[in-house]
Order: sequence, then structure tokens, then C-alpha cells
Amino acid sequence: MTTSSEAPRGLRRSVCPHDCPSVCALAVELESSGLLGRIRGADQSYTDGIICAKVARYAERIHHPERLLHPLRRVGAKGGGCFERISWENAFDLLVERIGAAVAQDGPQAVWPYHYAGTMGLVQRAALRRLGHLAGWSRQRETFCVALADAGWLAGAGVKRGIDTREIVHSDLIVVWGGNPVHTQINFMHWAQKARRARGARLVVVDPYRTPTAAQADVHLALQPGTDGALACAVMHVLLAEGLADRDYLARYTDFSPQIEQHLAARTPQWAAGITGLTVEEIVDFARSYGQTPNSFLRIGFGFTRQRNGSAAMHAVSCLPAVSGAWQHPGGGALFGQSGLYGLNTAFLNGLDAVQPDTRLLDISRLGAVLGGDRRDLGDGPPVRAMIVQNTNPAVVAPESARVRAGLMREDLFLCVHEHFMTDTAQLADLVLPATMFLEHDDLYQASGHTFLQSAEALIPAPGECRSNHAFISELAGRLGVAHGAFGMSAAALIDRVLADSGRPSAAEIRALGGLDCALPFERAHFLDGFGHPDGRFRFAPDWAARGAGGAAMPAFPDHQAVIDAATPAKPFRLVAAPARTFLNTTFTETPTSRAKEGRPTVKVHPEICRTLDLADGEIVALGNALGSVRLHVEICDGMQPTTLIVESQWPNAAFLDGIGINTLISAEPGYPAAGAVYHDTAVWLRRASQP
Repeated sequence: MTTSSEAPRGLRRSVCPHDCPSVCALAVELESSGLLGRIRGADQSYTDGIICAKVARYAERIHHPERLLHPLRRVGAKGGGCFERISWENAFDLLVERIGAAVAQDGPQAVWPYHYAGTMGLVQRAALRRLGHLAGWSRQRETFCVALADAGWLAGAGVKRGIDTREIVHSDLIVVWGGNPVHTQINFMHWAQKARRARGARLVVVDPYRTPTAAQADVHLALQPGTDGALACAVMHVLLAEGLADRDYLARYTDFSPQIEQHLAARTPQWAAGITGLTVEEIVDFARSYGQTPNSFLRIGFGFTRQRNGSAAMHAVSCLPAVSGAWQHPGGGALFGQSGLYGLNTAFLNGLDAVQPDTRLLDISRLGAVLGGDRRDLGDGPPVRAMIVQNTNPAVVAPESARVRAGLMREDLFLCVHEHFMTDTAQLADLVLPATMFLEHDDLYQASGHTFLQSAEALIPAPGECRSNHAFISELAGRLGVAHGAFGMSAAALIDRVLADSGRPSAAEIRALGGLDCALPFERAHFLDGFGHPDGRFRFAPDWAARGAGGAAMPAFPDHQAVIDAATPAKPFRLVAAPARTFLNTTFTETPTSRAKEGRPTVKVHPEICRTLDLADGEIVALGNALGSVRLHVEICDGMQPTTLIVESQWPNAAFLDGIGINTLISAEPGYPAAGAVYHDTAVWLRRASQP
């Protein structure tokens, strides 16, 4: 991480746009030459001068010599990597022609505007979604990241918000469950360290392996992947059995009942030990520490929810502060995300006034199946004939990479990619268009890890012929004859329209404030005026049907849902595809410092397994399952259970020895109850690469 210091001349404010809970307030150094200098954390009460090292080095990315600067059209075979420069005028002609041909052949739902969270800016993300709604193109279910976690949290709390990260300075126990903020939210660790220094707060990390966050913890509970619900239920069992539950709170604020208590009475530490691989003593000690600390801060991450049982696990974990009554105390309660805090009216921005409700929804995590013509995904609609891809790199990040690549290589699929670099997805495209980066356009930002609504304006001119998402899509809409007021507005005007529709100050006023703090008063932030359900009560007995299809398969009460891809004699290992520290999904994989720091893709293997299989550090092994296999180097690593394997990614496919990455092994099977990618729910075999 890097800290702010005396502000140099030429320092301007901005906002980090990347897919991270922190959405940091930035102080950007602009050099007299017109180049970007250092980036620091701004003096704002959450960011507090702290940003991650990869963003501090952003000049490497924005001035990268391989950045896309001009429109390119494929020449030769798909995937051959041969492109020729064309004008934007010719690019629009080609795009309109091919979209028109797809619509003429199979109707508007043959077009898929495929996008995700490569930028957290609301205006630049919304343009393609809005055009799709207006044109009647296929809509999408955005299931990569939070679908499973959201369903589980909302099942209990009813609204997506929690306590303010800054309250951690009042906490005596900090529990990071299923997250690695040293890699993914450095600001949280900054605040946690403040509590540890000032109060002697203890840090507990629940994670399948010893991450850099776990390495800093007082206690690390290295459970088996996919067993978090069992641990949470056993903790509740101890709290109830040993008089550490706040029964007055349960009666006043929740739907807790004798039936739920009877259910949890059977979820003993002994039961959970057999599932999680933890000892009974570890479980009991943690439960007592949690129950005896009223001001315990539970930071709930995404990682453990990326399993087939992720929603049930999230619900079980979110029950803990309701049992202990921690919500009543400063520094006590839980934080998963704050997106329900901002109250923005984005109907105009997203073109929700034009959504055709009978238009099908395609699951972004099921891209390979959709492009392969799977009728379970396509429904009664046509095959996808044309795609525009923004803000994501599905050839690497989507599950079942081999199937995704095969689908994107279809000769009858027209693929347009609007990007910063020649990513794996762009290499398979028919048309590649250059996109602006965040310092080159205006945008509006909300966050999940803090309470600030922020706006940023363009600080430097776009290089070459780069166009912002909003500018590109607005012109495309005009050429397609699709009209909407938002397409005729500048990004700055559109930001102010959203803010005015939401009863918020203007973008200029928000920038002058250094961000609008939307933090709620203590009573509301801690749900002391009621949770987000009509009766105001936290729900131990969720209405899973309200969270989506398949609710009948969900547990009635907090529980371990035994639906994961369990280890077998043929596939004895459980694989977690965790995030690397100096990458952010596939962003920053192109910058030289990040690549040098990461080295190469490796699989972390427990020393006991290395001894059993006679594997040396650096040796090449293969991992595989029914979906395929990948080869990479061994990194001997303890701090996890022997049958757990860790691959920190997302590396470009070419960084792997066989030219295809770890998501080859990740199933596109949706999690329960209503879809979501299961990136950390994979059973695999492991053997020397030389073995058949």
C-alpha cells in the first residue's frame, strides 16, 4: 500500500474505478509534460490516504505502449491474432451491418450486450445496458460475483447495507470471514490495524488457506472449502448452549423460535468438526471469543459464497450478530456491502422505462453453454449471433474456459470488443475498438465497502482514437435508429440528471465535498429501527422462494447445504481459484510491475501432499477434472488443509503452460437458489504432468 504525503503541485482529485469494495478517493499527480505521475490516496475519511500499490502505479497502465489506440478489424482466421487498422466510420458501418444481419435473421434477441464490472462507474457501465433494453436485445443475469452472496445476505437482513467500516475503531474483535482484504480491500486492513493499535483488537480470519490477511491474524481458521455454513451453525450452537446468546435481542429483532433453537442444538462443534476439518477446540474457542465480545465486527467477504451452497452459507454466517446481539453496540455487527445505502434513481440512466419484460435473460456465467446452443439457457429464443463486450474479459473470467473459447470462435458469431488492451477476448473478436480509461472520462461512483457517493471528471485527454463507453454507445444508438434522451446527453449532464432524480447534490458539489458521505445514523445503520423485511425482523427462517427459482431446495433454517462438488477418490482435492494480489481479475495483468511481482501461475500444495507424491517446489503438475486439465508449477505451502489446492489468478490464458487458464476447470453449473458462479467449488485430481 502507499500513503499520501505533502501534496505536490498539479494534484487533482479522482476516484478509482476498479471492481473493488474500496472505490478509493484518489489524489492524481499530473506532470507538466501531460503524463500521469504518481497516484495517492486522497485525504478522505474512509480512504484516509491509503490505496493499493497497483493503482499507485497506474501510469504503467494508462501510458502502456501496447494500449489499444485505434479501431481494428480482424483479417484472416478467428483467433489468428491478425488485425488491420480501420476508421471509426468503417467500424460503425461494419457493426451496424452485422447487428442488422443478426436481427434480420433471428430477431433482436440474437444480439447479446455482454458487460460486467470492469468499471464501477455507473454512467460508463449503463450505456450498453440501456441500448440493449431499448433495442430489445437479450438481457443478462449478472452472476459472476455477488448473485449468491446477495441472495444469502438478503434472505436474513432484507436490505444490502451494514455498519460503517470506520466504526471498526470501536471494535475489540474483528472477524474477516471469506475475504482477503490485503489483496482485495487494503483500506479495510488499514482500519483494522488502527483498532489493533489503539484497542488491542484481535483479528480472526476464516479462510481455507493462509492468505496474507490470515498471516496477520491472531487466529486463522483454515476450514475445508465449502463448509462455512457448518462452522457458523456450530458457533451459534455454542452461543445458545453456553448462555452467550442475547435472547432479549433475538426476541425483539428476529424471528428466532424454539424450532430454530432445536435445529441448532443438533449442529454441535463435533458435527461441524467432521465437516470443516477444524478441531472441536478451534470451533469452541472461536465461538466463545465471539460471544464474549459484544463489539465484534464481522466483515463478510465474497469468497466463501462462490460455491454451490454459497447463499446458504452466507445466510448462516450473517446470523451470528443476530444471535450475539452485536448489532446493538458501537463497532459491533456486520458488513457485507453498502449498495443499498445510496438510494440512487437509475431508471433513466439504465433505460428501465423501455425494458421489455418478456425479453429473455442470459446468464453471463453460462456463456459457453449459451454460445454452444444449450436450450436450457437459450429457452425458446434464437442462438446468439452478435455480441458487444465491454468491461469484462470472458475468455478468461467466465467458467468453463474451453467451452467459452469454442463458442467465441464460432464463425457465425460476430464479436465486437471495446477494450483497453488486446485481451484474450479481444484476440477472438471480429472488431476491436479502443476505450478510454477512468482519467479520460466523467463518471459517478458508489461503493460496497464504504458510504461515500463520489463523482470524477476527465483529467487528461484520451489518447489516439479512444472513446468512452457512453460516447461509443450513444453514437451506435443513433446509427441504429434507437432514441433515448440519455444518448443525446454528455456524461457530465447524465450524471447530474441521475443525481437530481435522486435528490442528491450536483456532481460539482459532490466533488467539492470530496465525496458525499451517505452514512446512516447509528440506529438505522445497526438495524435498531428494523431490518429490511416488512415486519422489520431478521429472518433465521428465510423465504428462499423470494430470492429466486429453486427455493424449495434450500434449507429451512441456517445450515450446511451439502451440494458442493465434494472430493472423491478420483478427484481427492478441492480447488480454490483465489484472486492474486497485484491483479484485479484480469486488469493489471498487462502492467510490467504486476507481472514481475506475481511471477507465474502456481498451485499451492500442502507439504504433506508433496511428500506423499514426491513433488518438489517448482515442479510441473497437472490439475484436472471432467472439464479438462491445466499444467502449472508447484508452490509448496502450508497453512491449509492437505486436500486443499490454491491457484491465485486471473492470469491470461497464455501464461499457463498449455495456453488456457484455471477457469477451464471451473463448472458453469449455477449455485443455489437462483444462479451464481461457483469459482471456488471444484474437485480435481493432481499428478505429475508427465503422467497420463
